[in-house]
Amino acid sequence: MEKMRMESVDMTAQNIDRIAELFPNCITETVDENGKPKKAVNFNLLRQMLSGEVLEVDEAYEFTWVGKKAAIVEANRPIRKTLRPCQEESVDWDITENLYIEGDNLEVLKLLQESYLGKVKMIYIDPPYNTGNDFVYADNFRISNEEYTDEMGQLDESGNRLFKNTDANGRFHSDWCSMLYSRLLLARNLLSDDGAIFISIDDNELNNMRKICDEIFGADNFRNTILTRRRIKSLNSQFADNGLYSMNVGFEYVLVYSKTRSFLMKALQMQKQVIVDKGRWDVFWSNADRPTMRYDILGFTPSTGQWRNSKEKADIAVANYEKYLAEFADKMTLEEYYKKTGIKDFIRRIPNATGKNGGVQHWVAPSNTSLRTSNWTDIEVSQIGKEIDLPFDNPKSKQLLMELIKLSEFTPTDIILDFFSGSATTAHAVMQLNAEDGGRRRFIMVQLPEETDEKSEARKAGYANICEIGKERIRRAGEKIKSGSPLNTQDFDVGFRVLKLDDTNMNDVYYAAGDYTQGMLTMLESNIKSDRTSLDLLFGCLLEWGLPLSLPYTSEQIEGCTVHDYNNGDLIACFDENIPDSVIKEIAKRQPLRAVFRDSSFNGSPAKINVGEIFKMLAPDTRVKVI
Repeated sequence: MEKMRMESVDMTAQNIDRIAELFPNCITETVDENGKPKKAVNFNLLRQMLSGEVLEVDEAYEFTWVGKKAAIVEANRPIRKTLRPCQEESVDWDITENLYIEGDNLEVLKLLQESYLGKVKMIYIDPPYNTGNDFVYADNFRISNEEYTDEMGQLDESGNRLFKNTDANGRFHSDWCSMLYSRLLLARNLLSDDGAIFISIDDNELNNMRKICDEIFGADNFRNTILTRRRIKSLNSQFADNGLYSMNVGFEYVLVYSKTRSFLMKALQMQKQVIVDKGRWDVFWSNADRPTMRYDILGFTPSTGQWRNSKEKADIAVANYEKYLAEFADKMTLEEYYKKTGIKDFIRRIPNATGKNGGVQHWVAPSNTSLRTSNWTDIEVSQIGKEIDLPFDNPKSKQLLMELIKLSEFTPTDIILDFFSGSATTAHAVMQLNAEDGGRRRFIMVQLPEETDEKSEARKAGYANICEIGKERIRRAGEKIKSGSPLNTQDFDVGFRVLKLDDTNMNDVYYAAGDYTQGMLTMLESNIKSDRTSLDLLFGCLLEWGLPLSLPYTSEQIEGCTVHDYNNGDLIACFDENIPDSVIKEIAKRQPLRAVFRDSSFNGSPAKINVGEIFKMLAPDTRVKVI
């Protein structure tokens, strides 16, 4: 009977198998730390296979830093971890399709590799910006460097994996790049072919983030850099009046990369639908040198430049404004006139105005504004405090997230992942948008339970860590959405299953014979830790077998044994001791796709062989495993 691994997938082994399919001559053998043979890649030969020239030098155009290779190794390294269900902190556990996962996102992403491979439509992250004041995850591969470990104190006595990355750190940029590189490598695997990732970032690491994403997602899959306003600041009126802003004052960026080119068409089709707020006046003059754009308009011709649009379009826009001014200006605003008539373009000249454009202004309607020049920069900071009365510093804009989500065409049950969840703005945006357009998008939030500052308003309000704030926000936001439209949200999913990262469910049995003590022998009477429930074991099996974690399941008693049926026969599990043959036969009669039991569920090898024979007779297509 097949044994389950009970650890995350070995990405290195999978990658070697993929290379072997394309270049079998580049696969060789070596030995592991136990002296056993294993597959390896002859990288020199592989490089030559991918080149049309003889390679004799090591020089290449590349983006690298101290720790990059270690980040790749860490992303591929399997872990002995699991996700444990926490029903008491969840909402609508039995019926919800949303997930809230607490734990280090690198390890969580590893555990999700099989269950959500190619299934996530959109990823949004708001990672640390590396400003010198924020925290960076201290991953395992980094602590092998004793010099930096001792100097920086990356792990405390409790094993905390965060440290404050100040610019005094000799590897200030390298540490940050390593942290993001390993996580984005794993995140890309989860994206569907028509999916995309949206990454918020500011000036501190914008260039490095762009290079990392070019490498992981491919430069050809870069889609856009969206400029958004972080906070409203008073700007020099001389520049603001002309629409010019200092790029490093109060602005952030959202980098957009797709998994493949199939996302491009959808983004372009949706582009005109993402504009928010109302139209605006803008200058009609342009600095580019195109002689065909030099013409008289309203009695003025610029001598040092040209107009932004063609004369034909300008003449129509001038006529539009003159008609509005003569017949409707005393009755309604230009915005109201646009909504009434659908006329989109208006050009006027302000009397007695001076300057290179002679006071000529162009009013641009929302549907005629491009993504680059739209009012994205005016989206305000999220009103989390006013909306649901929760303390959190610098939350993301819910409105911004809703607009980003609209850039993807969703099927009813597409998944949105945020593995730097923070205050759970993404979850709030998903629920709000679903309520507005009737969608059934699902979310997966991942957040390290980082402690709140002892002096913070969050701690004073009783929130010990960021996860507590995020979960409470989802609860309150869901209640508010349903109460705001009770007739339309009766079957609306505002729940979430809470899962928490923890060590493996299995006891560690890898000791040399001479190292065992009497206490250890007592512990090893069972290969499963004593504090683990049958639900813990069930969800551990889901991860290994690659089943989504949000599907429905039932638990029933059959002759005193607890039997779990996950998603109507996708998997049936029973983890009781000494399961009678009659229960095994009942499970086999249901012909599940998969069945799993404890190794100790059977009294010796003859009993295991008997179980195998029962399934061969009653359910020959069922895959049977034990833990």
